[in-house]
Amino acid sequence: MQRPWLEHYDDNVQRELDFTDQPLDAFLRSAAHEFPDRDAVVLLNGRLTYRELDEAVDRFATAITALGATSSTTVAIQMPNLPQFIIAYYGTLRAGAIATPTNPIYTPDEIEHQWNDAGATIAVVADFIFASKILPIRDRLPVREYIVASIPEYLRFPLSLLAPLKLKRQSPPLVAKVPEEAHVHRFRPLLDRTTPAPPSPAIAMDDPCTLLYTGGTTGVSKGATLTHRNLSYNVQQLIAWTAGLERGGETMLTMLPLFHSYGLTVAMNLGVAMAATQIVMPNPRDIPAILKAISTHKVTLAPAVPASYAAMIQHPDLPKYDLSSVTVCNSGSAPLPVDVLERFEALSGGRITEGFGLTETSPVTHSNPVFGLRKPGSIGTPLPNTDAKIVDADDATKELAHNEVGELIIRGPQVMPGYWKRPEANAEMLQDGWLFTGDLARMDEDGFFFIEGRKKDMIICSGFNVYPDEIDRQLAAHPAVVEAGTIGVPDPKRGETVKSFVVRAEGQQATAEDLMAFCREHMAPYKVPREIEFVDELPKSSVLKILRRELRERELAKRSS
Repeated sequence: MQRPWLEHYDDNVQRELDFTDQPLDAFLRSAAHEFPDRDAVVLLNGRLTYRELDEAVDRFATAITALGATSSTTVAIQMPNLPQFIIAYYGTLRAGAIATPTNPIYTPDEIEHQWNDAGATIAVVADFIFASKILPIRDRLPVREYIVASIPEYLRFPLSLLAPLKLKRQSPPLVAKVPEEAHVHRFRPLLDRTTPAPPSPAIAMDDPCTLLYTGGTTGVSKGATLTHRNLSYNVQQLIAWTAGLERGGETMLTMLPLFHSYGLTVAMNLGVAMAATQIVMPNPRDIPAILKAISTHKVTLAPAVPASYAAMIQHPDLPKYDLSSVTVCNSGSAPLPVDVLERFEALSGGRITEGFGLTETSPVTHSNPVFGLRKPGSIGTPLPNTDAKIVDADDATKELAHNEVGELIIRGPQVMPGYWKRPEANAEMLQDGWLFTGDLARMDEDGFFFIEGRKKDMIICSGFNVYPDEIDRQLAAHPAVVEAGTIGVPDPKRGETVKSFVVRAEGQQATAEDLMAFCREHMAPYKVPREIEFVDELPKSSVLKILRRELRERELAKRSS
């Protein structure tokens, strides 16, 4: 097939990679061997060197093996970004077991679905989650052994004494008592009394490694079965893509939630593979703490979502902090407004590379080049050893021409073999080696891809296809707009009409008509929102992706009342 994107790779990026077959925990072992005294994980005043992290992983692997973990065991991990998450994740893999990270804000019903679907028999849970969400449903879960972590247990004096007092005063409290039971183990004491003697399981590259559950925004949440090959190769693709970075010399801002594929791979796994120091941020919405961390620790790598970059450049405390250490940022999960990109780069001197990925693809498939040609508004080009094309949304046998909008399909070594126990969903999404993303996109003559929206989000107005992402990008280009979310609403004449929900920038007074006029200057009339509603905030997922489904549900409920 034609691959026009290869002409636009950075000069130092290989067009075809010769992958090394190594499971994920081997990256950690290598980093600990080469950089034993380098800080691996930093949380406030708590630090673990790579030697200490690797030993903690050995202790965890030994401990869960003693608790009955085998290659068929699934270990659930549910907590904010903490050192214990990193230890538990790599320790699970080192024991040869399967990890299933779980969203910390999941409700008990959502936890019950995921852990039963995954068959989790060991769970590593933050104490406040265990007390508030797990204990009430414990008899409905398959878990036999619980390992309970506490936020302060890897902090040093005096924070190790002061933090519990502060955490108790939070609403809800972020620390809780743990029952003294035979099958409930405290994380740090368990590791401290375990002599590291990890097993040496025979791990094949195509063995399941991680079950990452989709958000369930379009139905029942499904577990993407990611293998050691999927995740290891995706890390190797990212290392190749960022060939100008220094192994053992970078500092990673680990603010993206680690239970999500974006944070898991682009922050944690890439950070470990690069022997970077990871500055762990438990709360991705705590912008002052994030700005302080960048400035204090001289962060060089800062992957985030567009909402976080926008919040940073708009924060009133921004002048207090120095962002000049930042060199490379990855942006994904939503369109990045050009003005946000330009302002953040001007403030930091770093470069944002907008990209794309899916839980089902480990997740990264596309990125703009780090140093070469970049097209703002584009998700960039496929990574090495990754193919992508645009096919007719109704007839996948028909490949579309340049700049025609259709469904984006992808193949590559990072694509999952399938969903956990979901053969029907696999048959629909995986065909002849290609993964059907459900995203509407186009490819230009240079092989750069542009996302236009989701197939299920597409609005049809009087027979014309309207793509919400395009409208959101246009609205976000107005100086009075922080962000926008666009949906289709029923219309008796047009079938559907366009409505946008807009968050105004502080101090701005632009009216709905002002924004409609702005859109009319840049878009065909049928795309221009007929209604604009100003809101204080947009509903978002835990990884700050706008939830259009929730906007639609609210709107339809309001119209039917």
